[in-house]
Amino acid sequence: MSEHKVLLDVQGLKTYFPVRGGILHKAVGYVHAVEDVSFTIREQETFGLVGESGCGKSTTGRTILRLIEPTAGRILFDDTDLCALGQEEMRLQRRNMQLVFQDPYASLNPRMTVRKLLAEPLLTHFQLTPQELEEQVQWMAAAVGLAPEQLDRYPHQFSGGQRQRISIARALICKPRFVVADEPVSALDVSIQSQILNLLMSLQEELKLSYLFISHDLNVVRHISSRVGVMYLGRIVELGDTEAVYDRPLHPYTQALLSAIPKRDPSEVKERIRLEGDVPSPANPPKGCAFHDRCARCMGICKEQVPAVHEPEPGHTVACHLYD
Repeated sequence: MSEHKVLLDVQGLKTYFPVRGGILHKAVGYVHAVEDVSFTIREQETFGLVGESGCGKSTTGRTILRLIEPTAGRILFDDTDLCALGQEEMRLQRRNMQLVFQDPYASLNPRMTVRKLLAEPLLTHFQLTPQELEEQVQWMAAAVGLAPEQLDRYPHQFSGGQRQRISIARALICKPRFVVADEPVSALDVSIQSQILNLLMSLQEELKLSYLFISHDLNVVRHISSRVGVMYLGRIVELGDTEAVYDRPLHPYTQALLSAIPKRDPSEVKERIRLEGDVPSPANPPKGCAFHDRCARCMGICKEQVPAVHEPEPGHTVACHLYD
């Protein structure tokens, strides 16, 4: 991907949510949902973000789109600082940045036909004649595998996989440059997941899209992503090319996650790394490395200092004191 320029540059992103209490409902603490996250995504690249539920993946994606306001940090989209934009400027920018939701059942208005669902974003962002509008709707429906006669049906008349195709069409009909795909196949049957993944990949090539692909499914992320970031308790603990991270995991947390992936060959012996304890609360994150109380290789410094980011090999970074 080195021939493509950086489209999205996230620098030191933080997202905190206040915990309120008392009679006056004042903030008595903060949930550290995203803590000092930095990464880049190049044009036409798919960057995968993986980790356990509650680690901050979805919050990161929504903060980048400013559906959630960041607490600190910079979000540069094509050299434009999104955090510095006013509401109207951000509204105009949204045609270039879209979100594919996890649940196709909840993300579509049940009272609107597919035709109206696809036309709505175009009516919001562009001034088109009725003929131009219909042509765009027909083109997008065909691109995701929907037949013309299906455009006048309602969401409840479709299967889960078909509804996700409608959601993807709705997100892409304004021809954005960047898409946050938030667990887009986790609610689908396994047999349908590969169809949707292949659709996303073919549309990426056709429309020159960049993806932030969020998932807890490591096999899915490996299939679609060129680079991967591994999140734990709001921080990216490891980042690199997909093959490097999967074949040579550096962080103990990444190693534990990958050890849980079932092998295709049942006869292959594989040692499972089992993590002790529970994920700490982001409202009360531990001192030092957030992973230290579950790490079998924990050292004294891990309990006191947040680890710096190291680069043991080009393009492959890890936040761990083992590499100090």
